[in-house]
Amino acid sequence: FLLISLCMLYLFRSARILISSLIPNIIPLIITAGVMGWAGVPLKPSTVLVFSVALGIAIDVTIRFLVNYKQELPNQNQDIKATVIQTIYSTGISIIYTSLVLIAGFIIFCFSDFGGTMALGWLTSLTLITATLTNLILLPAILLSIGKKK
Repeated sequence: FLLISLCMLYLFRSARILISSLIPNIIPLIITAGVMGWAGVPLKPSTVLVFSVALGIAIDVTIRFLVNYKQELPNQNQDIKATVIQTIYSTGISIIYTSLVLIAGFIIFCFSDFGGTMALGWLTSLTLITATLTNLILLPAILLSIGKKK
């Protein structure tokens, strides 16, 4: 997690962007951990693997969104709202398609007879669904709110 944070800080050179990028990626992990506790899924190497795999995929979506946001900002005359809207239009569909393909790939693991593989499938799918939603709903909202403080 620290390595990802350092890479994001280097990439975007902004503590505000770093924090706004981490929030939508921490929430899906917390939700998945809560569902694991609620469902009685024990912490084992196969279930802990979910967090690193899903975080890696989710942060990729966040980076794609934020890179496009940073590229669009000058084109929109530094208008945060217009930039966020344009970024959603330009990256939203590709994020949804990518996420659907990955979720479909991990859901196939749910049909395994091996418990660890089955848990990896449904937990990763749950995390990816939540991460897609937070990256498409919460991340733009955070960008709009931090943009108003400038």
